[in-house]
Amino acid sequence: MHPVIAIDARAAAEVPAGRGRYVRELLRGLARLDGGRYLLLARTPWEEPALDGRFRWRLIGLPDPLWHVAAAAHAGRAADALLSTNSYLTAWFSPIPTAPVVFDLVPFVDRANAQSRAARIERATIRPALARAAALPCISEATRQDLVRRFPRARAKASVIPLAADEAFAHAVAGDVPARHGLDRPYVLAVGTLEPRKNLERLVAAWARLPATLRETHQLALVGPRGWSDEPILRAAAEAGAQLLGRVDDGELAALYAGCTAFAYPSLYEGFGLPVLEAMSAGAPVLTSNASSLPEVAGDAALLVDPRDTDAIAAALQRLLEDTALAAELRARGRERAAAFSWDRTARETRALLYDIARTRS
Repeated sequence: MHPVIAIDARAAAEVPAGRGRYVRELLRGLARLDGGRYLLLARTPWEEPALDGRFRWRLIGLPDPLWHVAAAAHAGRAADALLSTNSYLTAWFSPIPTAPVVFDLVPFVDRANAQSRAARIERATIRPALARAAALPCISEATRQDLVRRFPRARAKASVIPLAADEAFAHAVAGDVPARHGLDRPYVLAVGTLEPRKNLERLVAAWARLPATLRETHQLALVGPRGWSDEPILRAAAEAGAQLLGRVDDGELAALYAGCTAFAYPSLYEGFGLPVLEAMSAGAPVLTSNASSLPEVAGDAALLVDPRDTDAIAAALQRLLEDTALAAELRARGRERAAAFSWDRTARETRALLYDIARTRS
């Protein structure tokens, strides 16, 4: 009989992007696999028709950090292994083999651009979690390398299970979505929370350095919620005339990817960089950073730039907007690159890892 796998599924209902997207796509992928038994730990259930009788919700209405204590106790009584997707703290209390997902090492690699409270929590909780973990699935090779560079003892437990773009992005069409958001000219799209690590202030500065004719015939659109230390970004965007679209739902996001002339993602550091893969899947020519995991995700299907070099970002933007043959080539290569990743693979490899550590339970 298959072991029972407990999963911290809070983010499915609580977090619109990032870890929320990861948990939702992972659960859908697990649902497509044959067999399996899952205990989903959360505060609020995620209503998803694909989750059949193999998936059982256990709702725990407690605040952090008590939630982690209770969730670990429930998992210990009803499951054989635990996937911790939202905090290293859960692994502290788990009596069964536990795999904390390592999304990034932002608090250690890029301290200046990390959200201070979240970074303090991760720095305080990661070491005991690494010691107690039975496995450490990392979402990219760059993240795995960052992990073992700073915590060498984690090497034997660390492995790579990459993410993927939802297949819906590959079928996206722009339709009237750009116009409904005030985009009435060809546009450059950027996606991400308005916070320093996304490097949007430099992107806006690079936009301002483009020839006037390009800025007059194109628009710059920023999609994403407000974050922390975002005042400089908001000022720069206002001065440059960039469109701030805020948060959009997945369907609108896919349409905006499909309709853009170029997608710019010059982030300073990413554990994976899922928007790059989503944009490629939707057929957008991509400009992204030559740093952290982004070259690993983009392969040879994007223009890579030094994210700290505003002139380099501007030059790459100008190439994408002026060289239609290059843009067409990147559209085709991007679709092919994105198709090499799949959530079915992510789910299959994650389940195999969890089954392996479940067998070690004494």
